Amino acid sequence: MKSYIVGVGMTKFEKPQSRDWQYWDMAKEAGTAALADAGIAYDQVEQVPVGYCFQASTAGQRAAYELGLSGVPVYNVNNNCATGSTALMMARQFVEGGISDCVLALGFEKMKRGALGGGADGGDFKTSPVARHYGIMAAGHGFEMSPPTAQIFGNAAREHMERYGTTAAQLAMVGAKNHRHSANNPNAQFQDVYTVDEILAAKPIHTPLTKLQCSPTSDGAAAAVVVSERFVVRHGLHDKAVEIVAQAMTTDTEASFASGSCIDVVGKPMTEAAGRQVFESSGLGIEDVDVIELHDCFSINELLTYEALGMCAEGAAGKLVESGATTYGGRWVVNPSGGLISKGHPLGATGLAQAAELVWQLRGAAGPRQVADARVGLAHNIGLGGAAVVTLLRRG
Repeated sequence: MKSYIVGVGMTKFEKPQSRDWQYWDMAKEAGTAALADAGIAYDQVEQVPVGYCFQASTAGQRAAYELGLSGVPVYNVNNNCATGSTALMMARQFVEGGISDCVLALGFEKMKRGALGGGADGGDFKTSPVARHYGIMAAGHGFEMSPPTAQIFGNAAREHMERYGTTAAQLAMVGAKNHRHSANNPNAQFQDVYTVDEILAAKPIHTPLTKLQCSPTSDGAAAAVVVSERFVVRHGLHDKAVEIVAQAMTTDTEASFASGSCIDVVGKPMTEAAGRQVFESSGLGIEDVDVIELHDCFSINELLTYEALGMCAEGAAGKLVESGATTYGGRWVVNPSGGLISKGHPLGATGLAQAAELVWQLRGAAGPRQVADARVGLAHNIGLGGAAVVTLLRRG
């Protein structure tokens, strides 16, 4: 059975504590927008997977109750930075499995200011779910005083530079591109444009990464209504429907840890496997994709994802972004929303915000950031610890 997204919504992503709202307020705003976009009422929704990382147990119910008290099942989903796309995947599985005809996937996050702690409980990485990941990093690079997540990705960047000659300027080009894209996105946390030199001169976080190459903490929510083909037909939603052509989630395997490389520890093998699965199951290839929303939590992860998805040869990602192939006028437009670096990164909402952007792009409704003639979109959402979700969307 096929599945379709017929409604999407999101809040503006905000700097934490800059707006007087609670997580249930942002969830209501995004969920109401998605339902209105689909033209349906909440009482038509049969199941609600809700993604978040930093709120208490059953916060999904507290949020969904703002949309209605219909008694439907609510599932609380936590998969680190891949939480939003995990909720979307659950919604798709409910529909494609024939269990439900209409599911609302909802994701939100109310975060604290400052860098993430890297998943350690009180600073003790021995008890952390990502202890294995940071142990590999520490064995190869030691452990510095910089923020842990920036450190592990920054060390992946150092390895890429040492192996392939990738330059600090090429890493900064990712940040410059995504900040430039976000200038046309009113939902983005930032709309400022920076030159490569300004990005290189920004505050160092963990060499070679500067502040303007790192995603911020953010508050915000996003939602998507996923329905069956018969629901589309019954309710006359063809003009809104965007098909989920294929989707795959992978978790860490031996390949993540065997090499001792931070490039593998932060998830490149997971992305390769998920990408391979969606291309094989859909019959499409990366050459068929027009627009991509990928997980640029740090600039290096965008480059690693280029290679993992087959957009270029291994080690050639720096040259790819330098060539202009991943922006308007190039082969693909990557992160037209501004990506995590500039749009923001409220963990539970990120994957669903990616889906929302792609739905708008494939409908031709993205305004000044519209990718010309976009018909196939790809979303990539990854969480350290680990999970990678790749989703292919197509507009008929």
